[in-house]
Amino acid sequence: MNSQSMKILCVDDEPNVLAGYSRQLRKEFTLETAVGGEAALEALRTQGPFAVVVSDMRMPGMSGVELLCRVRELAPDTVRIMLTGNNDQQTAIAAINEGSIFRFLTKPCPADQLAIALRAGLEQHRLITAEKELLEQTLRGSTQVLAEVLSLTSPVAFGRALRVQRLVRNFAEHLKVKDIWQIEVAALLSQIGCVTVPEQVLAKVYGGGDVAEHERAMYDRHAEIGAGLVAKIPRLEAVANIIACQEKHFDGSGLPNDGNKEAAIPLGARILKVALDFDALASRGQTKSEVIKRLMDRPGWYDPVVVGLLDSVTPSETGYSRISVPINKLHAGMILDEGVFLETGMMLVGKGQEITETLRLRLQNLSAQKSIRQPIVVLIATEL
Repeated sequence: MNSQSMKILCVDDEPNVLAGYSRQLRKEFTLETAVGGEAALEALRTQGPFAVVVSDMRMPGMSGVELLCRVRELAPDTVRIMLTGNNDQQTAIAAINEGSIFRFLTKPCPADQLAIALRAGLEQHRLITAEKELLEQTLRGSTQVLAEVLSLTSPVAFGRALRVQRLVRNFAEHLKVKDIWQIEVAALLSQIGCVTVPEQVLAKVYGGGDVAEHERAMYDRHAEIGAGLVAKIPRLEAVANIIACQEKHFDGSGLPNDGNKEAAIPLGARILKVALDFDALASRGQTKSEVIKRLMDRPGWYDPVVVGLLDSVTPSETGYSRISVPINKLHAGMILDEGVFLETGMMLVGKGQEITETLRLRLQNLSAQKSIRQPIVVLIATEL
């Protein structure tokens, strides 16, 4: 990546100074200019992103420190450089501490020195963005691997996780949650601890059947085990905490027995608890209205704000049609209403999983090698 591929914004209250920067630096750098702080913020919104912002310190209305503090809030990855004719040490300290300034240069600044600072700023921006991209790719890859492991080892649990993830996303959007991705990942990985639970035990728990005491104890540990697995992934500590508290009641009862209740329980966990319990009852054939009434009749279990949104965030009972199709008629967007099994009885994909192009091709390829029970029962969205 060369200097011309990343933009630099130069800010000063004197147009002649900005014109000088343009003449001296445009051959090497991609420059935009703004007269004053307000114009700079507008440029940031309409012409950004910028790799580097260079600002004069002494400007009427909005000082350079104030501007770069705003830049830090609006574009935290942008590298900030300060130019000033004031040699006062306190000004430099304030600029560096309040605006997290990368470089502090005094005016008049020779073009070659400014160019050196800009090159260093661009390199710093490359390092920041490269590290961020690496972390994001690692994060996506890690969660994808865990989800794939769950889908292969426990299709029933994976199908439930996918259903709950869709519902959790609706809750989070209605509540305008800031970091929706954390709650979505927590929902997707909420059942990862179930890899330690035999499939027949999961079928009993999810289906509402008779569960022996030792089987219930085995299942009850899945949230703790799942949280422990996820906590090992950098930046997923909050996600792990949501997973650990997914069975926690709003009044503080339930697992984990940590003394937390109400607002002390992570919002993501409060949402996930409602979504999991809604899905459990809906999967056993109860209607939407029956499920909502049942949940409302459990005082102390749920956050009143979250459970109060159920009617709004859950799909209408007439919003889907149930049909049976052969494998070669599957298409992306369909939702499995029954599991997909080999003729031997082995489950390949659990109920509730959405058909993706990858899954469709996988099932078609498998059907050419092994006998899969057909037709496949799916739900398709219908216009209301």
